[in-house]
Amino acid sequence: MLILRSAALFVVAALFEIGGAWLVWQGVREHRGWVWMTGGVLALGAYGFVATFQPDAHFGRILAAYGGIFVAGSILWGVVAD
Repeated sequence: MLILRSAALFVVAALFEIGGAWLVWQGVREHRGWVWMTGGVLALGAYGFVATFQPDAHFGRILAAYGGIFVAGSILWGVVAD
């Protein structure tokens, strides 16, 4: 159960971080406006809290493990959203 929780948190973190950055990109570079940018900033802020819910107390380990999830998630996002 603990592994499933950690995996789910990593997926949520990736969605918030990648999605938030994408929303900011769309708002600025594609001229979609402040609503998109605000959504992106809120998503990026939420991403900052997700790691605190991981059961391991070592931030460096969590961030290092998340790095691989981020790379894979970014590639998947590029295939699906771009």
